[in-house]
Amino acid sequence: MNQYLDIAREILENGHRKSDPQGVGNRALCSPGPIRIDLEKDGFPLLTTKDMSKQWKPLICELLWFLSGSTNVADLHKYNIHIWDMWATPEICSSLGLPAGELGPIYGKQWRFFGRNGIDQISRLINNLKKNPDTRRNEITSWNPEDIDKVFVAPCHDNFKVFHAEGMLWLRQDQRSCDLPIGAPFNIAQYALLLMMLAQVTGLKAKGLIYAPFDCHIYENQINAMKLQISREPKALPRVKLNPDVKDIFNFRPDDFILENYDPHPGIKFPVAL
Repeated sequence: MNQYLDIAREILENGHRKSDPQGVGNRALCSPGPIRIDLEKDGFPLLTTKDMSKQWKPLICELLWFLSGSTNVADLHKYNIHIWDMWATPEICSSLGLPAGELGPIYGKQWRFFGRNGIDQISRLINNLKKNPDTRRNEITSWNPEDIDKVFVAPCHDNFKVFHAEGMLWLRQDQRSCDLPIGAPFNIAQYALLLMMLAQVTGLKAKGLIYAPFDCHIYENQINAMKLQISREPKALPRVKLNPDVKDIFNFRPDDFILENYDPHPGIKFPVAL
Protein backbone atom coordinates (compact mmCIF):
# COMPACT_ATOMS: atom_id res chain seq x y z
CA MET A 1 0.00 0.00 0.00
CA ASN A 2 2.62 2.51 -1.10
CA GLN A 3 -0.20 4.80 -2.26
CA TYR A 4 -1.33 5.24 1.34
CA LEU A 5 2.19 6.06 2.52
CA ASP A 6 2.63 8.53 -0.36
CA ILE A 7 -0.44 10.45 0.81
CA ALA A 8 0.89 10.49 4.38
CA ARG A 9 4.23 11.87 3.20
CA GLU A 10 2.53 14.53 1.09
CA ILE A 11 0.43 15.70 4.03
CA LEU A 12 3.43 15.85 6.38
CA GLU A 13 5.47 17.77 3.81
CA ASN A 14 2.86 20.03 2.21
CA GLY A 15 -0.27 19.84 4.36
CA HIS A 16 -2.10 23.01 5.35
CA ARG A 17 -2.58 23.72 9.03
CA LYS A 18 -6.22 23.69 10.05
CA SER A 19 -8.29 24.00 13.18
CA ASP A 20 -10.69 21.27 14.28
CA PRO A 21 -13.56 20.84 16.78
CA GLN A 22 -11.29 18.84 19.07
CA GLY A 23 -8.81 21.70 19.43
CA VAL A 24 -5.88 19.43 18.58
CA GLY A 25 -4.84 20.99 15.28
CA ASN A 26 -4.14 19.07 12.10
CA ARG A 27 -2.38 19.15 8.76
CA ALA A 28 -4.62 18.50 5.77
CA LEU A 29 -4.79 18.31 2.01
CA CYS A 30 -7.78 18.47 -0.30
CA SER A 31 -8.36 15.30 -2.33
CA PRO A 32 -4.97 13.59 -2.35
CA GLY A 33 -4.95 10.29 -4.16
CA PRO A 34 -7.17 8.48 -4.90
CA ILE A 35 -5.90 5.09 -3.80
CA ARG A 36 -6.65 2.33 -6.30
CA ILE A 37 -6.47 -1.37 -5.40
CA ASP A 38 -6.91 -4.32 -7.75
CA LEU A 39 -8.17 -7.01 -5.36
CA GLU A 40 -7.16 -9.85 -7.65
CA LYS A 41 -3.71 -8.56 -8.53
CA ASP A 42 -2.70 -6.63 -5.41
CA GLY A 43 -4.43 -8.56 -2.64
CA PHE A 44 -6.70 -7.42 0.17
CA PRO A 45 -5.98 -3.82 1.34
CA LEU A 46 -5.32 -4.37 5.04
CA LEU A 47 -2.27 -2.26 5.87
CA THR A 48 0.94 -4.13 6.61
CA THR A 49 2.99 -1.17 7.84
CA LYS A 50 1.18 -1.51 11.15
CA ASP A 51 -0.55 -4.50 12.68
CA MET A 52 -4.34 -4.26 12.22
CA SER A 53 -5.15 -7.73 13.57
CA LYS A 54 -7.03 -6.24 16.52
CA GLN A 55 -9.12 -4.11 14.14
CA TRP A 56 -10.13 -7.05 11.94
CA LYS A 57 -13.14 -8.20 13.97
CA PRO A 58 -14.35 -4.64 14.79
CA LEU A 59 -14.29 -3.52 11.16
CA ILE A 60 -16.27 -6.61 10.11
CA CYS A 61 -18.80 -6.24 12.91
CA GLU A 62 -19.25 -2.52 12.31
CA LEU A 63 -19.92 -3.18 8.61
CA LEU A 64 -22.50 -5.85 9.47
CA TRP A 65 -24.03 -3.41 11.96
CA PHE A 66 -24.39 -0.76 9.24
CA LEU A 67 -25.99 -3.30 6.91
CA SER A 68 -28.46 -4.34 9.59
CA GLY A 69 -29.82 -0.80 9.78
CA SER A 70 -29.08 -0.49 13.49
CA THR A 71 -27.91 2.76 15.06
CA ASN A 72 -27.69 1.56 18.67
CA VAL A 73 -24.45 0.50 20.33
CA ALA A 74 -26.25 -2.35 22.10
CA ASP A 75 -26.25 -4.26 18.81
CA LEU A 76 -22.47 -3.86 18.58
CA HIS A 77 -22.08 -4.99 22.17
CA LYS A 78 -23.48 -8.37 21.12
CA TYR A 79 -20.16 -8.85 19.32
CA ASN A 80 -18.24 -7.34 22.27
CA ILE A 81 -17.42 -4.31 20.09
CA HIS A 82 -17.30 -0.93 21.84
CA ILE A 83 -15.76 1.38 19.23
CA TRP A 84 -18.81 3.69 19.18
CA ASP A 85 -19.32 3.91 22.95
CA MET A 86 -17.42 7.19 23.25
CA TRP A 87 -20.09 8.86 21.11
CA ALA A 88 -23.04 7.25 22.89
CA THR A 89 -22.46 8.45 26.44
CA PRO A 90 -25.51 9.50 28.51
CA GLU A 91 -24.41 13.12 28.19
CA ILE A 92 -24.19 13.04 24.39
CA CYS A 93 -27.41 11.08 23.97
CA SER A 94 -29.24 13.48 26.28
CA SER A 95 -27.89 16.54 24.45
CA LEU A 96 -29.38 15.20 21.20
CA GLY A 97 -32.64 14.06 22.80
CA LEU A 98 -31.82 10.42 22.09
CA PRO A 99 -32.39 7.30 24.20
CA ALA A 100 -29.41 5.75 25.95
CA GLY A 101 -26.98 4.09 23.55
CA GLU A 102 -28.64 5.57 20.48
CA LEU A 103 -26.43 7.37 17.96
CA GLY A 104 -29.16 8.89 15.84
CA PRO A 105 -29.57 8.65 12.05
CA ILE A 106 -26.03 7.56 11.13
CA TYR A 107 -24.95 4.98 8.55
CA GLY A 108 -27.32 2.11 9.30
CA LYS A 109 -30.37 4.33 9.17
CA GLN A 110 -29.28 6.06 5.98
CA TRP A 111 -28.29 2.86 4.18
CA ARG A 112 -31.49 0.99 5.01
CA PHE A 113 -34.16 3.64 5.79
CA PHE A 114 -33.15 6.81 3.95
CA GLY A 115 -35.39 9.87 3.99
CA ARG A 116 -39.03 10.30 4.86
CA ASN A 117 -40.06 7.28 2.80
CA GLY A 118 -37.48 4.97 4.37
CA ILE A 119 -35.69 3.90 1.18
CA ASP A 120 -33.62 0.73 1.55
CA GLN A 121 -30.63 1.81 -0.51
CA ILE A 122 -28.70 -1.44 -0.04
CA SER A 123 -31.55 -3.67 -1.23
CA ARG A 124 -32.12 -1.37 -4.20
CA LEU A 125 -28.42 -1.51 -5.11
CA ILE A 126 -28.38 -5.31 -5.03
CA ASN A 127 -31.55 -5.48 -7.10
CA ASN A 128 -29.93 -3.18 -9.68
CA LEU A 129 -26.79 -5.29 -9.81
CA LYS A 130 -28.85 -8.41 -10.43
CA LYS A 131 -31.26 -6.97 -12.99
CA ASN A 132 -29.53 -3.99 -14.60
CA PRO A 133 -25.89 -3.90 -13.43
CA ASP A 134 -24.77 -1.42 -16.10
CA THR A 135 -27.00 1.33 -14.75
CA ARG A 136 -25.14 4.45 -13.64
CA ARG A 137 -27.40 4.87 -10.63
CA ASN A 138 -25.57 2.46 -8.32
CA GLU A 139 -24.82 4.98 -5.58
CA ILE A 140 -25.41 4.90 -1.82
CA THR A 141 -25.36 8.05 0.28
CA SER A 142 -25.04 8.40 4.03
CA TRP A 143 -25.23 12.19 3.86
CA ASN A 144 -28.78 13.37 4.53
CA PRO A 145 -28.90 17.15 5.12
CA GLU A 146 -32.11 16.79 7.11
CA ASP A 147 -30.34 14.59 9.67
CA ILE A 148 -26.89 16.13 10.04
CA ASP A 149 -27.80 18.15 13.12
CA LYS A 150 -29.39 15.09 14.77
CA VAL A 151 -26.11 13.21 15.21
CA PHE A 152 -22.94 13.86 17.18
CA VAL A 153 -20.70 12.37 14.47
CA ALA A 154 -21.73 13.25 10.94
CA PRO A 155 -20.98 10.54 8.34
CA CYS A 156 -17.29 10.67 7.41
CA HIS A 157 -17.48 8.11 4.59
CA ASP A 158 -20.47 9.84 3.11
CA ASN A 159 -21.14 7.92 -0.10
CA PHE A 160 -20.01 5.09 -2.33
CA LYS A 161 -20.63 4.13 -5.95
CA VAL A 162 -20.48 0.80 -7.75
CA PHE A 163 -19.38 0.45 -11.37
CA HIS A 164 -20.09 -2.68 -13.40
CA ALA A 165 -18.64 -3.78 -16.74
CA GLU A 166 -18.38 -7.25 -18.26
CA GLY A 167 -19.22 -9.05 -15.04
CA MET A 168 -16.74 -7.14 -12.88
CA LEU A 169 -17.43 -4.66 -10.07
CA TRP A 170 -15.48 -1.62 -8.94
CA LEU A 171 -16.42 0.32 -5.82
CA ARG A 172 -15.46 3.94 -5.23
CA GLN A 173 -15.67 5.18 -1.65
CA ASP A 174 -15.74 8.94 -1.12
CA GLN A 175 -14.71 10.16 2.32
CA ARG A 176 -15.51 13.77 3.11
CA SER A 177 -13.49 13.71 6.36
CA CYS A 178 -10.52 11.36 6.52
CA ASP A 179 -8.42 10.76 9.62
CA LEU A 180 -5.59 9.17 7.63
CA PRO A 181 -3.80 7.30 10.46
CA ILE A 182 -6.91 5.69 12.01
CA GLY A 183 -10.05 6.10 9.91
CA ALA A 184 -8.65 5.49 6.43
CA PRO A 185 -7.09 2.03 7.02
CA PHE A 186 -10.26 0.86 8.78
CA ASN A 187 -12.62 2.12 6.07
CA ILE A 188 -10.49 0.96 3.15
CA ALA A 189 -10.63 -2.60 4.45
CA GLN A 190 -14.36 -2.33 5.21
CA TYR A 191 -15.32 -1.21 1.73
CA ALA A 192 -13.11 -3.85 0.14
CA LEU A 193 -15.11 -6.40 2.16
CA LEU A 194 -18.36 -4.77 1.10
CA LEU A 195 -17.31 -4.98 -2.55
CA MET A 196 -16.57 -8.68 -2.15
CA MET A 197 -19.91 -9.24 -0.43
CA LEU A 198 -21.83 -7.41 -3.15
CA ALA A 199 -20.05 -9.43 -5.82
CA GLN A 200 -20.77 -12.75 -4.15
CA VAL A 201 -24.49 -12.18 -3.59
CA THR A 202 -25.01 -10.93 -7.16
CA GLY A 203 -22.91 -13.52 -8.96
CA LEU A 204 -20.38 -10.94 -10.14
CA LYS A 205 -16.62 -10.53 -9.63
CA ALA A 206 -15.02 -8.09 -7.20
CA LYS A 207 -12.41 -6.26 -9.26
CA GLY A 208 -11.19 -3.02 -7.73
CA LEU A 209 -11.56 -0.51 -4.90
CA ILE A 210 -11.04 3.22 -5.32
CA TYR A 211 -10.64 5.17 -2.09
CA ALA A 212 -11.08 8.93 -2.52
CA PRO A 213 -10.51 11.09 0.58
CA PHE A 214 -11.54 14.76 0.46
CA ASP A 215 -10.41 16.61 3.61
CA CYS A 216 -7.56 14.23 4.38
CA HIS A 217 -5.75 15.04 7.60
CA ILE A 218 -3.24 13.96 10.21
CA TYR A 219 -3.71 15.38 13.70
CA GLU A 220 -0.72 17.08 15.27
CA ASN A 221 -0.56 14.48 18.05
CA GLN A 222 -0.39 11.69 15.42
CA ILE A 223 2.59 13.02 13.48
CA ASN A 224 5.41 11.18 15.28
CA ALA A 225 3.60 7.84 14.99
CA MET A 226 2.91 8.47 11.31
CA LYS A 227 6.57 9.23 10.69
CA LEU A 228 7.36 5.82 12.15
CA GLN A 229 4.82 4.15 9.89
CA ILE A 230 6.06 5.74 6.67
CA SER A 231 9.60 4.62 7.51
CA ARG A 232 8.50 0.98 7.13
CA GLU A 233 8.53 -1.02 3.92
CA PRO A 234 5.11 -2.43 2.98
CA LYS A 235 4.83 -6.22 2.86
CA ALA A 236 2.73 -8.38 0.56
CA LEU A 237 -0.97 -7.84 1.14
CA PRO A 238 -3.05 -10.67 2.61
CA ARG A 239 -6.00 -12.46 1.03
CA VAL A 240 -9.57 -12.76 2.27
CA LYS A 241 -12.08 -15.51 1.66
CA LEU A 242 -15.84 -15.28 2.22
CA ASN A 243 -18.09 -18.14 3.16
CA PRO A 244 -19.34 -19.14 -0.32
CA ASP A 245 -22.63 -20.43 1.08
CA VAL A 246 -23.88 -16.93 1.97
CA LYS A 247 -26.08 -15.60 -0.85
CA ASP A 248 -27.94 -12.85 1.02
CA ILE A 249 -25.87 -9.83 2.08
CA PHE A 250 -27.88 -9.52 5.28
CA ASN A 251 -27.01 -13.07 6.35
CA PHE A 252 -23.25 -12.64 6.71
CA ARG A 253 -21.82 -13.24 10.18
CA PRO A 254 -18.35 -12.39 11.58
CA ASP A 255 -17.07 -15.94 11.13
CA ASP A 256 -17.83 -15.80 7.37
CA PHE A 257 -14.67 -13.75 6.71
CA ILE A 258 -11.29 -15.49 6.70
CA LEU A 259 -8.07 -13.45 6.65
CA GLU A 260 -5.10 -15.34 5.21
CA ASN A 261 -1.34 -14.70 5.00
CA TYR A 262 -1.36 -11.47 7.00
CA ASP A 263 2.20 -10.65 8.11
CA PRO A 264 2.32 -7.01 9.23
CA HIS A 265 4.89 -4.89 11.01
CA PRO A 266 4.23 -4.32 14.75
CA GLY A 267 1.27 -2.20 15.79
CA ILE A 268 1.44 1.56 16.25
CA LYS A 269 -0.61 3.47 18.80
CA PHE A 270 -2.30 6.55 17.32
CA PRO A 271 -4.30 8.95 19.50
CA VAL A 272 -7.99 9.29 18.62
CA ALA A 273 -9.22 12.90 18.34
CA LEU A 274 -12.51 12.93 20.24
